[in-house]
Amino acid sequence: MRTATLGPAERGEALARMAERELDILVVGAGVVGAGTALDAATRGLTTGLVEARDWAAGTSSRSSKLIHGGLRYLEMLDFALVREALKERGLLLERLAPHLVKPVPFLYPLQHRGWERLYAGSGVALYDAMSVSSGHGRGLPVHRHLTRKHALRVAPCLRKDALVGALQYYDAQMDDARYVTTLVRTAAAYGAACANRARVVGFLREGERVVGARVRDLEQGGEYEVRARQVVNATGVWTDDTQQLIAERGQFHVRASKGIHLVVPKDRIHSTTGLILRTEKSVLFVIPWGRHWIIGTTDTDWDLDKAHPAASSADIDYLLEHVNSVLAVPLTRDDVQGVYAGLRPLLAGESDATSKLSREHTVAHPVPGLVVVAGGKYTTYRVMAKDAVDEAVHGLAQKVADCVTEDVPLAGAEGYRALWNGRAQLARRTGLHVARVEHLLNRYGSLVGEVLDLVTADPSLGRPLGGAEDYLRAEVVYAASHEGARHLDDVLTRRTRISIETFDRGTRCAREAAGLMAPVLGWDAEQVEKEVAHYEKRVEAERESQLQPDDRTADAARLGAPEIQPLA
Repeated sequence: MRTATLGPAERGEALARMAERELDILVVGAGVVGAGTALDAATRGLTTGLVEARDWAAGTSSRSSKLIHGGLRYLEMLDFALVREALKERGLLLERLAPHLVKPVPFLYPLQHRGWERLYAGSGVALYDAMSVSSGHGRGLPVHRHLTRKHALRVAPCLRKDALVGALQYYDAQMDDARYVTTLVRTAAAYGAACANRARVVGFLREGERVVGARVRDLEQGGEYEVRARQVVNATGVWTDDTQQLIAERGQFHVRASKGIHLVVPKDRIHSTTGLILRTEKSVLFVIPWGRHWIIGTTDTDWDLDKAHPAASSADIDYLLEHVNSVLAVPLTRDDVQGVYAGLRPLLAGESDATSKLSREHTVAHPVPGLVVVAGGKYTTYRVMAKDAVDEAVHGLAQKVADCVTEDVPLAGAEGYRALWNGRAQLARRTGLHVARVEHLLNRYGSLVGEVLDLVTADPSLGRPLGGAEDYLRAEVVYAASHEGARHLDDVLTRRTRISIETFDRGTRCAREAAGLMAPVLGWDAEQVEKEVAHYEKRVEAERESQLQPDDRTADAARLGAPEIQPLA
């Protein structure tokens, strides 16, 4: 498979290509479902376009719990089909499709009641493991185990002794969600899809009742394109209803947004060799290993305010701290929190008032000829959602189209990854990088790591760590702009890297250096560099202010104090 580069020139070519001849499929929205749909369509031999109003995964798909999991709590809801489907997808991602991006992660479930709880929870976890193995793709993960309290406290010394009488430990998987989507887009482009971010659909083209394409506004260079397509797929997540309004058609279902927030704390604040899963009165709370950090989340509350920048309030942060501190021997404080992020789940509206009870299953509909809508679901099952969306679109193409093949299509960087991982010591010696640095790069880029290292060969200064964010090389900032479609400083510090949540200053210390590295690639002058840095600093300031507010409305108002770097007009 050839590697696709998503640089400034390629973006312009993609827009021109989409406008010059009718596509088979135009996908609107480049979150995980939209990117997956573009890959599915392209690998069936269909001419495919993908447009995104902001950045790849800028919405929900960069703000999740970073987990690839079957959903233990859905077993309790007796949603066996959803769990079985998700466990199969988890196995495929770990073993075949993205072993460089998706990794096993252990979780400890503290038991608080003797006898019945171990039997009840143990039966559920045993069923979870059995369903994983029966899917044919679950043999790569260790099975669960029962622990005494003494053993559990050796594994997780952070726990209060009176917080448990014993524990269960089981395995799931995790990934960097935004990086995963970027890799999906690059893979789709490698198979021929034309992909452009910062390209907003402002209207649909109609011939009578039929949708025959979309008007796409280039938010970077200006101008509008008429992109004609035999089928358009609306994969805009929590914006589904807004997109449908462009054709004055809400469709056959409604998408409701549920806000989930997460805290990021340094690794040394919680002494444990395993992640934690805790039951709350509404749902479950995860403490997830994340490199040199922990991610703590999540909440589950209705949200009807700004969708682009959901805000975490002081009440949200207190809620998570209160619940995690209920089991920690050394409580966390606000001062321990390095980063905070909030995301919105696109849930299919139902009769339940509580968003935690709404279905995570997805729906595909054909509300008008030429337009397919896909919504709902969960990150882990994106590939199934994409398959169903393309299957539905194919019905409107009136031609024979190949079946879905994405179950056998590794993502960019997967092929050869394991061989490179086995030889990481030699790669470290050859490049002069520490082996830990090489491991970091391999788990971000897989076998594409050579492209990053080529930048260092051409300019050895790029082999130095980024000042103020030493986990990342300067080359990674350049690569994000030249190969991964990053158009603004925010794209790099928030999604191509996780500097915005992994440092106490939230990326402000390295912002100017990063903007300077991006400038030659993107053709920025000194004025644009200043504009990018000022915008990023205002964004951080607005987020910090929102997190001091008592409720959603005041937090939302504070967060909206920082305007978009590129107005979505």
